[in-house]
Amino acid sequence: MIDFGFDKLALIGAVALIVIGPERLPKVARTVGHLLGKAQRYVADVKAEVNRSIELEELKKMKTEFEDAARNVEQTVSQEVHAVSSDFDKAWSEATAGLSSSSGSPWEPSPPVYKPPRKNWRIKRSAVPQWYRQRHGVRSRVQSGAARVARFRPPRVSSKAGP
Repeated sequence: MIDFGFDKLALIGAVALIVIGPERLPKVARTVGHLLGKAQRYVADVKAEVNRSIELEELKKMKTEFEDAARNVEQTVSQEVHAVSSDFDKAWSEATAGLSSSSGSPWEPSPPVYKPPRKNWRIKRSAVPQWYRQRHGVRSRVQSGAARVARFRPPRVSSKAGP
C-alpha cells in the first residue's frame, strides 16, 4: 500500500480545507470514510472467496485420494476373497469326489417347511403392563352392564335404626 506519514496527511487535510471549505469538509470526509469502508469490505470479501475456493480445491483433491484408496482396498479384498473361494472350491471338490450324490443323503438338508405364525391374542394382551391398562381404561375383568352400575352406585342408607 501507499505509505502516508503524519506530515503527508496534515498537508492533504490543509489543502482539502482550502479547496473544499470549512462548511463542506465534514460531509466530504464522512463520504470518503464510507467509500473507504466499502472498499475494505469488498477487499475482505474477495479474500474470503479466494480462500474458500482454495479450500474447496483441497477438499476435492482429498476426496479423490480417499476414493482411490477405497477403490484399491475394495479390489484387494475382492481378489483375496476370490482366491480363497477358489481354493475352498478345489478342496471341497477333492474331499467330496469319492462320495455318491444320492438325493437322500444325510448331508443335504431338506428344504424348510412353511409354518404360519401363531396369532394368540391372549399372549398379546398379557404383554401390555397392568399399569398401562389401568391408566388407559383397558378392562381386565368382564362385567355386565348391571354389575358395573351396581358397582358405582352409592350405597343405600336405611331409615330404620338398628337395635
